[in-house]
Amino acid sequence: MNDDVLERQLAARNPRTGQLDYQFTAASKSAIKATTERLRKNQSKWRDAGIEHRIGVIKRWQAAMHLERTAIVGALQQDTGRIMLADQEFEGLLRSIDRWCSQAPALLAPSKQAAVAMPNVEIHGATSPYQVLGAISPWNFPLLLSFIDVIPALLAGCSAVIKPSEVTPRFAVPIARSIAAVEELAAVLTIMPGDGLTGQALIDLVDVIAFTGSVATGRKVAAAAAQQFIPAYLELGGKDPAIVLEGSNLERATTAILRASIAATGQACQSLERLYVAQADHDRFIQLLTDKAKAATLSKDNPNQGIVGPLIFDRQADIIQQHLDDAVQKGAVIYCGGKVEDDSGAKWIAPTVLGNVDHSMLLMTEETFGPIMPVMAFDNAAQAVALANDTSFGLSAAVFGKNDEAALIVAKQINAGGISVNDAGLTSMVFETEKSAFGYSGMGPSRVGASGLTRFLRQQSLYVNHGDVLPVTIFSEQLI
Repeated sequence: MNDDVLERQLAARNPRTGQLDYQFTAASKSAIKATTERLRKNQSKWRDAGIEHRIGVIKRWQAAMHLERTAIVGALQQDTGRIMLADQEFEGLLRSIDRWCSQAPALLAPSKQAAVAMPNVEIHGATSPYQVLGAISPWNFPLLLSFIDVIPALLAGCSAVIKPSEVTPRFAVPIARSIAAVEELAAVLTIMPGDGLTGQALIDLVDVIAFTGSVATGRKVAAAAAQQFIPAYLELGGKDPAIVLEGSNLERATTAILRASIAATGQACQSLERLYVAQADHDRFIQLLTDKAKAATLSKDNPNQGIVGPLIFDRQADIIQQHLDDAVQKGAVIYCGGKVEDDSGAKWIAPTVLGNVDHSMLLMTEETFGPIMPVMAFDNAAQAVALANDTSFGLSAAVFGKNDEAALIVAKQINAGGISVNDAGLTSMVFETEKSAFGYSGMGPSRVGASGLTRFLRQQSLYVNHGDVLPVTIFSEQLI
């Protein structure tokens, strides 16, 4: 892969206008190589400076980001078509920095313990961070997901290079300015624009890769990382189910499920995409959900009003419509929404509730990634669990019951890493504990909880013998 192939002019589309109104240059292979070499050279000084120094530098960067806030948020608004969510995404990054800075010292503290088999031997625990992390981020939360792995990696002592999505590249310019304002950080962190070819070239030059995106691309990333014999940490797609057991509070369930299905226009990995409701409550549930969905208006006429923004990626809009058409052809009934609107190239879809669905339909088996809520009835809890687990994914889920105990019994049977009980979408709000990705939803240790940082460290054990050394005669055949 030569520079001429990689270094190209790319264009990005504005989700609110549908126009290709932004151009940028993808990084050349020689630029990627020079950057990773610089980051690797600078990493040892960053590592050796210690955690308190790294925290201080990252806190100064946080202050530099505040100075660029208007530009960063404005660029995010153009990237995503979101107004309030762009500001919330910026705030989410600041909170993530605070959270990891408070947790990192304890996670990096050295340890000592006596060996069980040889009490005279003291084991010193030590760590060695990977030198260069490559982070390939998606378009749905371009700022937050660019740094979700990078912040803990930097605190662990790694250097890092980010390849943001070519669909949402604008925010990278003001963010890069904020990084450049902090010299020590700029030595170990950079952003390189580009597309899939850029990411492919990056994998060949780093020591660990963190990827967030589709299963199809994630499989390619994993294979490329395996060729380089480096770890690949993948956060991929989901087809998250919700189960509403008989006797659940339907007002509560429909409010929570609507929020978790249509927040960010359903363009979030933890969005609910399949709803299973007890037969006795099915009709009432659909009526309540439909009424609430109809009240969740588009922000098309006024960007500062409405609940649902535009679809960011026009190709995803095509997938959503394909899933809806397939469902209707197979007998699904649409209660509200149901069609992607094309407004001079901008793509919109109102919250959509469907009934009479089954697992022969694409929108019950493949990731739809939109504000689509297909509802299927079940006869008993065992059937609900079987339907929820009838998937190749296993990212997160939700279970509602008449009480916490009833919901927990079912929740523990779901093949997913994070399961909200009598609520939905809590995995996007609570970060204290680890959760695994099941099936094709990901690979590698959890990015939340302690492993979100420790996975960027190679563990060492240093064995110190304070007693006598053993003579070679302990291996004498005469003693056997």
